[in-house]
Amino acid sequence: MTVLVDPPAWPARGRLWSHLVSDTSYEELHAFARRCRLPERGFDRDHYDVPAEHYHAVVSAGALPTSSRELVARLTAAGLRRRRAR
Repeated sequence: MTVLVDPPAWPARGRLWSHLVSDTSYEELHAFARRCRLPERGFDRDHYDVPAEHYHAVVSAGALPTSSRELVARLTAAGLRRRRAR
């Protein structure tokens, strides 16, 4: 099981956000998000958006802190990357 989270560096709606992903499966990701009480509406294609104020909670729950670049590389290598349609 590997759930990864990048630093809260993505601005939107007046806050900073992190991305939470699994490099194993979406089922693992959704189960982890439920344990952390992240709302389902936070799921976007292949990741959960996590507000900065919840970053430490997801790390304490077991998410591995990593860079955004590493997070995308691991998601892509696992075949779980879903790009936005153009």
